[in-house]
Amino acid sequence: MPKIPFHKLAAFIVFAIAAAWVLTGEMASVGSAKQEETAKTTETTAEAPASVRTVGVIDAPREMHARAIRIAGHTEADKRAVLGTRATGVITKLPVKEGQRVKEGDLILSLDNTDKIAAVDMAKQVVSQREAEMTAAEKLAKTGNMAKLAVDSARSALSTARSQLEAAKAEEDKTEVRAPFDGLVDKVPVQKGSSVQVGAEVATILALDPVIAAGEVSERDLGHVRLGDEADIRLIDGRTVKGTIRYISREAAATTRTFRVEVAISNPDFKIPAGMTAEVTLRAEPVSAAILPRSVVTLSAKGDLGIRAVGPDDSVAFYPIDIVDDMPHALALGGIPKDARVIVAGQDLVKDGEKVHAVEADEATIKKLTAEATGTE
Repeated sequence: MPKIPFHKLAAFIVFAIAAAWVLTGEMASVGSAKQEETAKTTETTAEAPASVRTVGVIDAPREMHARAIRIAGHTEADKRAVLGTRATGVITKLPVKEGQRVKEGDLILSLDNTDKIAAVDMAKQVVSQREAEMTAAEKLAKTGNMAKLAVDSARSALSTARSQLEAAKAEEDKTEVRAPFDGLVDKVPVQKGSSVQVGAEVATILALDPVIAAGEVSERDLGHVRLGDEADIRLIDGRTVKGTIRYISREAAATTRTFRVEVAISNPDFKIPAGMTAEVTLRAEPVSAAILPRSVVTLSAKGDLGIRAVGPDDSVAFYPIDIVDDMPHALALGGIPKDARVIVAGQDLVKDGEKVHAVEADEATIKKLTAEATGTE
């Protein structure tokens, strides 16, 4: 029997298999089966109900809260004076030192005034002489032994002598420098025995009771600030004190468009120095605010800051917020309706207008939020 070539045998086998497949009709049924399966899957998906997301909500606690207006500032002396000399001379007395308290009128410095004292003494003697001459002239005029013109001349001489005495005393006073107000001697850049010229700076005096906390308030917040209102001041070293607004500028700074505000702080012991960095917190009229932890605050699709709440129809609504106060343990927020059920769990997973299943936040969530709000985490 002749041997069949391998390639012919392989071709015959492939042809036989293909013919059998066509005759069974499976080629048409394969595509139909896939289409049927896809149609069934689509139908099942369409018939299945859409899932509704569950969110946790709470009724936000509310209270009357005063808006906090925080401004950066610094402390200043109530008064500040740089004292200078009014005469040339050598310092003979310097009874004060840096850090010493002084009263108004206390001697700060005295120059060598020997010649000034001599001039005053001489002027006093001249006044005494002119007074005696005036007395004698008046007596002679009464007896008719002196003309009235001579009496007028004696009176004029007496007035001149008195003026010269006052001028001599004024020159003597120029050799002394005295405190213009109660305060603290902050600087004394001269030494006893040194020579100074007219106008030389010899001491700086600060009035530190009250001490002033000064800052700049914005145009937006100016209407909430009033004279006499109480303010809280936190110093850079951690101390907190209270003060009273005593001055509000009525002209804005040209570059920043802000208004200077001064808060007077009682400082009888001078423990608060001038020039210290301070944060001044002013308070506006109290308004109704919702007290909520920071974690419930989210962003809208437009990037606005706010909260999400569930309405009566179980749909999600976004409410932009007004931060009334940023407290250490929570936020006081305005702009939230009183009947709003604030979403505290899942607020970042839902969209505005979406229907949700709102449930009261579970005990664990409430405890977590309470701990966050009270700062006890």
